[in-house]
Formats: sequence, C-alpha cells, structure tokens
Amino acid sequence: MTDWPNGGSAGPRPDPTRVMPTDQRGGHSGYAGYDSGYNTGQVYAGSGYGGPGRGGFGPGDPGPGGAGPVDWGRRIKVGLITLLVVVLVWSVGTYFWADSKLRREVDLGIVQDRPEEGEGTTYLIVGSDSREGLSSEERKKLRTGSAGGKRTDSMILLHVGGQGTTMISLPRDSWVTIPEFTGSETGKTFPSPGARKLNAAYSMDGAPLLVRTIEYNTGLRIDHYAEIGFGGFAEIVDAVGGVELDIPRDIKDEKSGADFKKGRQTLDGAQALAFVRNRYEAGSDLERTKNQQKFLAALANQTATPSTVLNPFRLYPTMSAGLDTLIVDEDMGLFDLASMFWAMKDVTGGEGTSMNMPIAGSAPQGSLKWDMEKVKLLVGQLKNGEKVTVGSD
Repeated sequence: MTDWPNGGSAGPRPDPTRVMPTDQRGGHSGYAGYDSGYNTGQVYAGSGYGGPGRGGFGPGDPGPGGAGPVDWGRRIKVGLITLLVVVLVWSVGTYFWADSKLRREVDLGIVQDRPEEGEGTTYLIVGSDSREGLSSEERKKLRTGSAGGKRTDSMILLHVGGQGTTMISLPRDSWVTIPEFTGSETGKTFPSPGARKLNAAYSMDGAPLLVRTIEYNTGLRIDHYAEIGFGGFAEIVDAVGGVELDIPRDIKDEKSGADFKKGRQTLDGAQALAFVRNRYEAGSDLERTKNQQKFLAALANQTATPSTVLNPFRLYPTMSAGLDTLIVDEDMGLFDLASMFWAMKDVTGGEGTSMNMPIAGSAPQGSLKWDMEKVKLLVGQLKNGEKVTVGSD
C-alpha cells in the first residue's frame, strides 16, 4: 500500500504519463462534470461567456447579470404620463378645494321684475366696508374704524361681450330711484322709498335690493354678483406680494391713511386699501371711482399671471385669501370667477373700456344725477353686443 500525504491511503497512484482524453470544453470525457483545471487555451463558453453564437454576449446582447440596454424612449414616455397624471390630479384637487370655499350666499333668483337677458355677461362687483373677521389691531392697522353693519364702498359693472370688456363705475352717491321690493329675509313687501343715494339700497336689504335697484334704473340684467370686504381685499394684495401702481400725484389723506408720493411703486394690502378708499383728497366720488378701477385692473393683471397661477406657494395663499371673504351669487362657479378676473385684466391691457356712469350734474344731498339719455344708449349698446361709443364726463 502506498501512503498519501497527510496520512491518507488509497489505491495505486495514477500513472502521470497517461493523459485522459478531453472534450471540446477542456473537461475529461471520462469524468462527467469534472474540471481538472487544465486549460487548453480555449475560453469558457455556455454560461454567459464566449463569443456571439456560443451563448456569450456581443453588441446589443444582454451584459453580465442579464441587464439589457436602457430604453430611453420608454422611460421618457412613462415619465410624461406620470407627470400628466400628477398635474391632472393636482388640478382637479385644486378645483374642488377652491370650489368648496366659495361663499355662495346671494340668491339672484329672488330679485323681482328682472330685465331681459342681452348679449354677453354682466358682473356686479361690490367692495363693502365690512369689518367681518378683523381684530381690533387689524382695524387699527387698516384704518377701517369700528362701524357695525355693512355698506357699499365701491360698485362696478363689468360687461364682457363680443365687442370687448367694459368696466363702468357706479358712484356710491348716485341719485337713483329705489323701487318697491320684497324683503329678502322677512318676505314682506315694502313700498318704494323713492329717490335715494345708490348705497342706501344695500343698507336697506343687502345685495338683492342693490341688484334690483341697478337693474331698475339701467335696464341692464346682472348675471353674477361678487362682493369682498376690507380684510379680504388687503389679504389678496399681500398674498400676491403687493401690487405695482403708477400714482399720478402726491396723495395724503388722514381719514383713509393714504400717504403716497408721485410715481411707480408697490403697494401692500394696507396701502392699497387706503388708496382705493381715499375720498376726501380725491375731491369727488368720480375721481375716487377712477382710482378704484385703476387699482382693481392692476390687481387682476398681476394675479392672472404664470408666476402666480403656476406657483402653488403663491396660488394657494392668494386663492385662500380671496375665497374666504368673497361672497358670490349661488350660480357663480370658479370658471365664472376666472372669467371675471381675466376680463378685468383685459381692461389693463388696453383691450377694454373703463368709464364712470354718465353724469348729468349734481342732485340733492350732494349726490350725482345720471345722464339718463346716455345711460339708455350705453345699456342698449351693451345688450346688443355693439361697440361702446358713449363716454363719461
């Protein structure tokens, strides 16, 4: 017996001069699956190695681990679809969130004796002096005073038709006839109080009587109503980062808090409110309405921009500030609201007309009398979709 190294023993040692025949892979044909480690100079084949056609990989073939070439076209397609889905979900979610915040509190269906519908859409935009939701500190900052209840601080008719956009300010001191009406809360019928200042209609029975009075005196049907108070107005301005405005002259008014130097500047919420409320320094209610139109158009122009609409960090605060305090009619939707803002922007861009209701002169109690011949012509042009040629003095 011959001893193996390390004390092992076995049969006769193999004859080193005898070599087992090999197959083409370098393995011994007499030992299936046995690899002697002997290399004949050939490369391995079969299990992922070797040249093309022998189980290996070449150009366009899967590499080690079975990974194929990157399909960039498919990846881009999947990325675009994913982005589209995200944008769609975000848009739908934003729509329903904003729609749920609208305060649809005005029922235009109860307004009596309404004029026939004409061409286009007419909005009544009202700025009220409501202090609703304002703390004593905020009232002091905004210089709103502490009067209770609500009164109209500004009224604008915005008509959108085939011949463009027309923005018409209605002075709060307009001398008009308040017609007979049915109380929106009591259901009682009240006789006509006769001629009064226009803002008295709102004080008597709120938005429904204000709408009825304007329709009664003009013959123009109002399709939608939008109202915002002092606090909401200032919050919107602050949410968009202020509004840039070119002020034509130095303005200083103790009652409203307006204190501006002539020239282009950016107004924050409190400054903007002081500018549009400035009445005594302006010299007349007509001058004041021009300032209001100018500022509202500038606000709409700055709000309806990609930097606000496409930036959620500005869009959501702006929408939240406006929708929380904006009161609209029951039939007004977000698309109607968006159309209103875009129409106001058109006026800034020179695609519309801004004017005061035509005035014929003064009336009792320091009020303003409308030029009814021009008013009738103006309303006819709006209702018939004609170009507005009537000016205001």
